Amino acid sequence: MTQQSTLKTFLWFSSGLQDALNFYKETFGDGMEVAQEHLDNEHLFTADFAIYGHEFIGMSMPGGDTFNNSISLSIQVDGQAETDRLWEAITTNGAPGRCGWCTDKWGVSWQVTPYQMRDFVGHSDQAKAEQNWGILRNMTKIQLSEFVS
Repeated sequence: MTQQSTLKTFLWFSSGLQDALNFYKETFGDGMEVAQEHLDNEHLFTADFAIYGHEFIGMSMPGGDTFNNSISLSIQVDGQAETDRLWEAITTNGAPGRCGWCTDKWGVSWQVTPYQMRDFVGHSDQAKAEQNWGILRNMTKIQLSEFVS
């Protein structure tokens, strides 16, 4: 064997793969790269791309199952401003969920989580940690200012 095995997340879009790639490029900027696109009779059939270094293969073909929340893409971000920016972009034509989960226009489930949240839910004071877990369970978009420090 000459090639090392790799793992990529495969996303089957029943339609709109090109729109999804454009949206992800606009949302993630330099953090999103398209490595290769494959056309089938003049329409985009598959694309290899990466978001923040995580590799994906996207396919555009009618008939696929719809995305659901049993698998989500978790984005760890630095601070409230980046949490707000990504949350707003993803939910604009998508939908908010609970505890930082949201879905984009295509139904792909995302988790937008600031690194700083872990300091609150992992607080050294067990009572404060438990209080913060309770606060988190009642949130949609994560709001760092609502946690107890």
